[in-house]
Amino acid sequence: MQKIKSLEKMRRKISFKTRIVLIFTVIIALFTAGIILFEQQQFKNERTHNLERTLENNADIIHRYIHVNNIDPGKEPAQISQLLHYMPSDIRLTLISWEGEVLYDNSLDASQMENHLQRSEIRKSIGFGEGANIRVSTSNNIKYLYYSKKYNEGYFIRLAMPYNIQLQSFINSGSSFIIYILLFFVLCILMMLYFSNRFSRSLKELKEFSLNVKNGSNIPADFAFADDEVGEVSADIVENYNLLQENRRRLAAEREKLLQHFQLSEEGIAIFSRDRREIYANSHFLQFLNMILDSPTLETELIFDNPVFEEFVAFLNVKPREGNIFSKRIEKSGRQFNVRIIIFEDESFEFYISDITKSEKTRLLKQEMTNNIAHELRTPVTSIRGYLETILTLYDDKGDNRERIRGFLDRAYLQTIRLSELIQDISMLTKIEEASDRFELEQVNISELLDELKNDLSDKIREKDNTFKIEVNNNVVIYGSRTLLYSIFRNLTENSLSYGGENIEIVVRCYNENEDSYFFEFYDTGIGVDEKHLVRIFERFYRVNEGRTRNTGGSGLGLSIVRNAILFHKGSIVAKNRPEGGLQFLMTFPKIIQ
Repeated sequence: MQKIKSLEKMRRKISFKTRIVLIFTVIIALFTAGIILFEQQQFKNERTHNLERTLENNADIIHRYIHVNNIDPGKEPAQISQLLHYMPSDIRLTLISWEGEVLYDNSLDASQMENHLQRSEIRKSIGFGEGANIRVSTSNNIKYLYYSKKYNEGYFIRLAMPYNIQLQSFINSGSSFIIYILLFFVLCILMMLYFSNRFSRSLKELKEFSLNVKNGSNIPADFAFADDEVGEVSADIVENYNLLQENRRRLAAEREKLLQHFQLSEEGIAIFSRDRREIYANSHFLQFLNMILDSPTLETELIFDNPVFEEFVAFLNVKPREGNIFSKRIEKSGRQFNVRIIIFEDESFEFYISDITKSEKTRLLKQEMTNNIAHELRTPVTSIRGYLETILTLYDDKGDNRERIRGFLDRAYLQTIRLSELIQDISMLTKIEEASDRFELEQVNISELLDELKNDLSDKIREKDNTFKIEVNNNVVIYGSRTLLYSIFRNLTENSLSYGGENIEIVVRCYNENEDSYFFEFYDTGIGVDEKHLVRIFERFYRVNEGRTRNTGGSGLGLSIVRNAILFHKGSIVAKNRPEGGLQFLMTFPKIIQ
């Protein structure tokens, strides 16, 4: 530890200018050395290439000599040896058959040498006609440059020379280049010293400004930076500092407004840091917290130790988590509270407690009233429907005014059916809005559901010579309520059958999907709807014209059920007229309800 402190102290003693000079001196030195090494390598590669070409020429000379004198390489080595007198003394010649057998070698006994077919230069010659390789010979432990060339007479000629290209030859040939590089190095050092002096002067001025800001001293009016790029940057820093101060004042004012809003809010709000320490809590939060806890307290952190809030603590502990919001209803001492936690990006979070006792009572009263209305209507309607069915079954066709009576009875019967459907639709809407948790969720195959729907409505579809077309793959599956999904497509289909006209085509199509959602299109080729009505067709009991629903017997709630059922599945729906004619609905369904 003492050693680390001493190193840090020593580092502080070294000025910024000195560090810059040292760093850039090392960088320039490394760059200069890199250029020299690169040039040396280029020189080495060039010499190697020239040596290969020399060996190639010698190989061609040996081949012509063998060919012109009709020499057998394996049986007449003496004649080949005569030719080597006219070549460099350290050259090594090896003749190798296409099978890899060594036929002749001027340095070693060919009969004692192993098969050379796997030598790198020989393998390159087989593939490309010639090849070269640099390695230490396994025969005499000397580093050679091997060159091999394949000839059609059934053998390879391999020549090798000791590979000893030295740095001295490069220095002798490129001394002027090295002098130039060294001069360049010295010039760079001098330029760096000049610019570092200017830079350090600007930094001193900036440091003086920083000390004034740190000590809270006023910045002199005549304070100015050097007239260079660093000075311009420093001036921008001063301007940004002034803007920062102004933004701090504004932020403080906005913070005060927010705190006043929290304090005057009727909901309990508390904000905690990531280590679960209270940052802020309004009076309503403490009030509601004491209603929920068994004993009064002023310490909001006790919320994390109370069993009532263990699900919220578990949500905080889960990482990674799917969302950043978790809510739950808590009932305590005859009151109901909606408690919600919101986690921010920095892992700080907000607790929100709202007393929903009054609104919940209102909702329950509304639900009870709706259920009572439905119940009170259902009983007489069921009785009337039963009586009318009995009369229609037992009616004597020989009675007087039988056609008029029969007509009235049919109308009454149809009205009871319509009233029953109305009650059923009201109940469905109420259940979707007020008791959505009663719907069972499951994996629903949409293609099978649509086939079932088509079968159920087959008589109505044939009645007006309409057709029902399904373009949905068998693998389209939505996790949701089968009852509501069936209701969506049934209401849309019945809407087209009732108002689309005759000889129309009804199409359901899943036209796209992504990782999270399916995209459906439902349309008919009927008469469509006036543009002014499109924005309101999902409203309850809305009629495009007064006689339309009355004549067709609809409840006026079908499309409202469709919209609410889709919202239950966290989806969306829009309606528009098709350019070709007819009404079109575009729907989005998440694959899983979040």
